Amino acid sequence: MKILMVCLGNICRSPLAEGILKSKVNPKTVIVDSAGTGAWHSGQLPDKRSIAIAKKYNIDITDQRARIFTPEDFITFDKIYVMDKSNYVNVCRLAPSNEYIDKVELILNESNPGKDLEVPDPYYGGDQGFENVYQMLDEVCEQINNKIKNASL
Repeated sequence: MKILMVCLGNICRSPLAEGILKSKVNPKTVIVDSAGTGAWHSGQLPDKRSIAIAKKYNIDITDQRARIFTPEDFITFDKIYVMDKSNYVNVCRLAPSNEYIDKVELILNESNPGKDLEVPDPYYGGDQGFENVYQMLDEVCEQINNKIKNASL
């Protein structure tokens, strides 16, 4: 299974989601990557605050580099998790056809089905925002991992 995490710049939320899910899944059967809908940070490391919060929980995300989401990602990945409604719209606009849109889901719908909750962007906030985002993503990634183990994803 191949899973892609998507946020705006691919430096805060989606790198954390990638790192957290990678720490939970079997790397021989699940590939996790991340991307952004904007190219401002392409090639850059995740935000230093994302790196720090991941490190606090023994997850190293310093091997990641920001990249932009492309239409080819619909073909490469089985599931595409977006962090907010804006990401959802931007990703779906790039779908080669409507059938690919079924791969896209707001990530928090895994833990709060049908509520369309968003992972807040912590970029302009303080360190507590990164802690809050980490906790949200850790919880939902645990549920995603359980679904993968039970082959219901």
